[in-house]
Amino acid sequence: MTPKIKIIPLGGLGEIGKNMTAIECGTDIIVVDCGLGFPDEQMYGIDIVIPDISYLKANADRVKGIIFTHGHEDHIGAVPYVMSELDVPIYATPLTAAIIELKLEEHDLLYNTQIFTKKAGDVFRLGCFSIEFINVNHSIADAVALAIKTPLGTIVHTGDFKIDVTPIQGNMIDLPRLGQLGNEGVLALLSDSTNVEKPGHSASERKVGETFDMLFKNCSQRIIITTFASNVHRLQQIIDVAAKYKRKVGITGRSMENILRVATVLGYLNVPENVLVDINHINKLPKDKVVIISTGSQGETMSALYRMAFSEHRQINIQPGDRVIISASAIPGNENMISKVIDELFHKGAEVIYDRNTELHVSGHASQEEQKMMLALVKPKYFIPVHGEYRMLVKHAELGKLMGIDPKNIVIAENGKVIELTKKSIKINGSVQSGAIMVDGMGVGDVGSVVMRDRHRLAEDGMVVIVVTLSSWDNAMLAEPEILTRGFVYVKEAEAMIDELKRVTIESVEACESSGVKDWSAIKSRIKSNVSGYLYKTTKRSPMILPLISEV
Repeated sequence: MTPKIKIIPLGGLGEIGKNMTAIECGTDIIVVDCGLGFPDEQMYGIDIVIPDISYLKANADRVKGIIFTHGHEDHIGAVPYVMSELDVPIYATPLTAAIIELKLEEHDLLYNTQIFTKKAGDVFRLGCFSIEFINVNHSIADAVALAIKTPLGTIVHTGDFKIDVTPIQGNMIDLPRLGQLGNEGVLALLSDSTNVEKPGHSASERKVGETFDMLFKNCSQRIIITTFASNVHRLQQIIDVAAKYKRKVGITGRSMENILRVATVLGYLNVPENVLVDINHINKLPKDKVVIISTGSQGETMSALYRMAFSEHRQINIQPGDRVIISASAIPGNENMISKVIDELFHKGAEVIYDRNTELHVSGHASQEEQKMMLALVKPKYFIPVHGEYRMLVKHAELGKLMGIDPKNIVIAENGKVIELTKKSIKINGSVQSGAIMVDGMGVGDVGSVVMRDRHRLAEDGMVVIVVTLSSWDNAMLAEPEILTRGFVYVKEAEAMIDELKRVTIESVEACESSGVKDWSAIKSRIKSNVSGYLYKTTKRSPMILPLISEV
């Protein structure tokens, strides 16, 4: 029997976020990453989106562990929801493990979970797999690629990466080790596709530090900076430039406070003595001696910057002349929320610096030349672009062909597809259940397509409630129907239409009575059908119709 390896993406293909990949060897399964996605504009009321792990739950006894490449939400955000369903160990670098612990602690899952901390260069076994962590550069510390050795050959998963020859902390990406693996022979490469549309190289994180220095120098205003809480290197640069210009630093936003605490304890952040100040005391200091680091770079409604912009923050009010620096790029889909916050900051008289021509943010993902270098070093037999929308995967596949990989050895897959590898071939062979599980408050997966359809109808056309009072003796109507509307028309301004709705309802009930129909569900169905038909004919709208029968 020909040995096979199966690679099953459960999230992260054809989308940004929700990254999760299962790899099978014989009876053993390992999982790489466990991320969340953010809801799109059509997901009314949804907080986050997580991968469907039905396949993993059905094969729970075969899952040997979950391995994390780094600590960003799109790679670790679903871990509390997944760990409540699976009892498997976790393997991660120190900072990633610490962030995961914070998440599990919030959900009372920490003490039931085994977390094994590994560092770049470590090698460990899980079933028939041998996994090696390889240092890479990204916009968070402790990011790694994975060299996964199987009986069939080595699989390299880059995680999110870039090539930064002047990193803020630690070493640059371990190109020699990747090249060594390439010389030894790599069966398959799974590589980050996020920035494949960008030519050239991604800029070094140090460029942002130079911009901060320029914006701090000779500035007499209060400075408020928002960035991704997980970007420890960015936080370090802000703290360093604040210390240089004798400014005190206040932190606001729970995720920012948590990351600062764990990163400092683990040694990833070096905070000079007497630089940090309690946010409750920040208003007592002169404006030109203050820097506030805040969450909210994506315009999140509960974030610190949003609350400042809309005068809901307990300690900080935006004042005319404040210099607000947005040191982040918009995650696709968040542009409108960010614009809303920026507009409100301008209304408050703040100076908002967010111009994309200013180097306030650099990407943590490889651009085309770096992706070419990864392909050239690793020299894989098979190539599977991952982590990106579909067009990005296609563009990355084209780069692979340009770098000499046989087109028949390149697979552009979709979530749930089973990619089957042998020594001689790679192909898609079947699929497993996959998709998006929507999280709404405490509910996980209880909001499905039917509920979302109803929410769409309510959002687009509103609702009409029709209350009918019937006799318990003979189903005769005892009172005029009551019409209530929400999001459709204002009753007092549409009296003629409401009168017509009452007429249609009375006629529907009388028709049921004359034909001997006494079943309430049938009466409701007749009312709903007739009212819906009347409304569409007169308004070309289809609100949700909700008939209610009261028995007297």
